[in-house]
Amino acid sequence: MTKIRKQKRKKRFRYPSSKNLKRKKVMRDANKHTKFFPCKEMKNDWESNKSVITNMEEMGLVYDVNKALGIPSNKQAALESTTSGRKKKKKVLPRKAHVVQELEENANAPRVSKFRLPEGQVRWLSYLITKYGEDYKAMSRDPKNHYAETWKQIRAKINTFKKIPEQYDVFLKSQENHAMAMDTSTEN
Repeated sequence: MTKIRKQKRKKRFRYPSSKNLKRKKVMRDANKHTKFFPCKEMKNDWESNKSVITNMEEMGLVYDVNKALGIPSNKQAALESTTSGRKKKKKVLPRKAHVVQELEENANAPRVSKFRLPEGQVRWLSYLITKYGEDYKAMSRDPKNHYAETWKQIRAKINTFKKIPEQYDVFLKSQENHAMAMDTSTEN
C-alpha cells in the first residue's frame, strides 16, 4: 500500500545556522510600525520606544474605533446607572493635541481633482460636440461610435469632460480659433 505524496515528501527543518537570521527577524518586527506612516503629522511625534496604542492615545487619536464608539450592552447600561452617583473619570487632554489639529486642518484643506480623460477620448468627444452640438441621440448613431455607447452614456461622458477645466478649456479655445479662422476666410 502506497503512502500519500505529502507523507512521502522529505521533511526538512531549517536550523538557524547563523545568528543573523534571528536578529534580522527581531529588527524587522521591532521597526515594522515605523516604516509606514500615512501622514507626516504622526511621524514627527511618534516615539518608537512606546507601543502603538500609547502613542496614539498621547496624540489624542483612537486605536480601536469599536471600543471608542461601541454600542453599550444592557449590562453596561445597568452598571453605569448604578454607579452614576460615584466619581466619573475626568477627561484628560492629550499631551500631543496639536497632531489632531494638524490632521483636521489637512483634512479640511481644499483638494484639486487630478482626474483627466484619456487623450483619445477627449478627441472623440470634441469631435462629437463640434459635429452634433447637443444632439446626443445623433451622436450615438455616429459611425465612429465603435463601442456602441448609448446616448445617455455619451451625455455622461460629455458632462464629465465639461467638468475638467484643463481639458475643456483647450477644446473651447480651439473652437474659438476655428471660428475666427472661418470668419476671416469668409470675409476674403
